[in-house]
Amino acid sequence: MDVTEMDTSFGDDMKNDKFITLGIESSCDETSVAVLAEEDVLSNIISSQIHIHSAYGGVVPEIASRHHLENINVVLDEALREAEVALDEVDLIAVTNGPGLVGALVVGVATAKALAFSLDIPIVGVNHMHGHMEAAYVEHKELIPPFISLVISGGHTSIVKVEEHYKYKVLGETRDDAAGEAYDKVARVLGLPYPGGPHVDKLAKEGDGSKIPFKRVWLEKGTLDFSFSGIKTAVLNYVNSQKMQGLTINKADVAASFQESIIEVITKKTIDSCLEENLTSLVLAGGVASNSRLRQSLIDGATKAGIRVFIPNPSLCTDNAAMIALAGYHKYKLFGADDIDLDAISNMEISTF
Repeated sequence: MDVTEMDTSFGDDMKNDKFITLGIESSCDETSVAVLAEEDVLSNIISSQIHIHSAYGGVVPEIASRHHLENINVVLDEALREAEVALDEVDLIAVTNGPGLVGALVVGVATAKALAFSLDIPIVGVNHMHGHMEAAYVEHKELIPPFISLVISGGHTSIVKVEEHYKYKVLGETRDDAAGEAYDKVARVLGLPYPGGPHVDKLAKEGDGSKIPFKRVWLEKGTLDFSFSGIKTAVLNYVNSQKMQGLTINKADVAASFQESIIEVITKKTIDSCLEENLTSLVLAGGVASNSRLRQSLIDGATKAGIRVFIPNPSLCTDNAAMIALAGYHKYKLFGADDIDLDAISNMEISTF
């Protein structure tokens, strides 16, 4: 089991008599459990399955579910041990109940329900995308709504106005592939390992992003929506064309040119959304938020526009339970507990909570 931990060197003084939330995340291929003392992270343990699914070129749902079952209790015990918290000290269970792979979600939800029932404490279901948007609060206590959040991952690419905790307005979203999905598909075309995003980003640093004129897809005037299916097809057609002509393919140039075609559009539309809404704070959220070129492009564009960018540590950009625990804590304070019979919902929308 490949386990990673976030630095949480707080000590007993951070815990005291604060409200303790235990968060559980199992929406895809990371099994994660975190413990929070109100808004302070005491532990955030993540067990990744990347090394398992890389052999298949993508996440295999049945295998992911099986490994969640094998890992959940081990990760739970490690999270409690690192936080120096006993189960009977936990006040709230927060669990991702969508969106995601339904079999994977069920493992986390079933574990959370069992804990809440046996401990006789409240439970809240957390929308995974709300968790991503809450991740920046972990490190940036000064962040206060309203702000724009760019939620960008393997399954989602959305521009969201966060008016306050649990009050969201979707300003733009992808009409087909998510950005992370496009990265993974282009990586396969280039023969790069799974997950493709980090490998494309790394290879692109060696290439010339202006070498291949891949089309920028802006859609109709005024929209903040995205479309990434065309660029994926364009890369495939380019590679096939070069092969048919017996020409050498510079993979670094392909990666860099593909990346620039996506990031140019994402950056402009995201900055435009901030200006249109007259907001000066921008939060980058989701797994693709770790992309170095995207981060730099957004920072450069935002700086010119007088906008401050908040980007979580990479360990908080990928799927993790700290963000779920924090989102659950805020949800509980606003709306109270959910019913113990809450379900896993694989296709949950951002507006659902």
